[in-house]
Amino acid sequence: MCGIAGVMYKAKGAEADVGQALIAMLDGCQHRGPDSTGFALYHVAEPGGLRLRFMVGDNGNSEASISKIKDKLAEFQAEILEEERVGSTYFVKIRFTGDIQKLAYAMEHAATLVSIGESLDIIKDLGGAHDVDDIYAVRDFVGSHGIGHVRLATESDVAPEASHPFWATGFADVAIVHNGQITNYWKMRRRLEKRGFEFNTDNDSELIAVYLADKMSQDIELKEALRTSIDDLDGTFSFLVSTKDEIGYAKDRLAAKPMVKFEDDDLIAIASEEVSLNRLFPGHALNTSEPHPGTFDTWQRSI
Repeated sequence: MCGIAGVMYKAKGAEADVGQALIAMLDGCQHRGPDSTGFALYHVAEPGGLRLRFMVGDNGNSEASISKIKDKLAEFQAEILEEERVGSTYFVKIRFTGDIQKLAYAMEHAATLVSIGESLDIIKDLGGAHDVDDIYAVRDFVGSHGIGHVRLATESDVAPEASHPFWATGFADVAIVHNGQITNYWKMRRRLEKRGFEFNTDNDSELIAVYLADKMSQDIELKEALRTSIDDLDGTFSFLVSTKDEIGYAKDRLAAKPMVKFEDDDLIAIASEEVSLNRLFPGHALNTSEPHPGTFDTWQRSI
């Protein structure tokens, strides 16, 4: 049992308090996943700029890891524009116009890469939404959209790197949060690996992200990729995906994993439980709905 949440503000463009909204939504369903909490946040993209966040730990080895990261970036002639060591992570913003997939795969040999993107920044750690916020100041993030996850560890360690969201390894700006299990994980993964894709975890959520990103790299729209995912992925699942301009969901045909949504002229919000949606509008009765089994949809931010 885990909890997922996502929000996109339509009218406010890139000026909405997305960080505060996601904290409230995830806190509302924290009982579904007390072990760790994570956020995928989308900043305003800058041409030629990339955001990278690594897990480096909080022990004496972190400085050695950061040194390896900088050495590897230098090999790719990436110029460091900004850097920050916070919590268990090292964030670096670089100027880079080369092959992102080659860069991503190479950087994984230096340290655990949490996310990469022109806009995307994934922040995740142990504890609840407010615990993570206390370290990383997620509440200060202003933007148009983001997704989040609270995790109850069932098949892997309680560790920051095992937390959600997961990014589409090798592809910029694609993130996923997922509640469920993909039962044909290894079959799907081997197919992608034969085509040269790499995976950094054994988590089925990473597979979903790479699957969708691969489709989009072939000029297939996200909505169509979500449609095919319902046929191609076996198991019980409800998941949210986000890109720098879009947010979407898919739900398997058995519909064993809950999902509720609310939409008006200002926003679209989706979560595992209605209590998360109510946190956005305290004291108001919301006209919510539950997506039907085997459905999918997407929304785009205002440009």
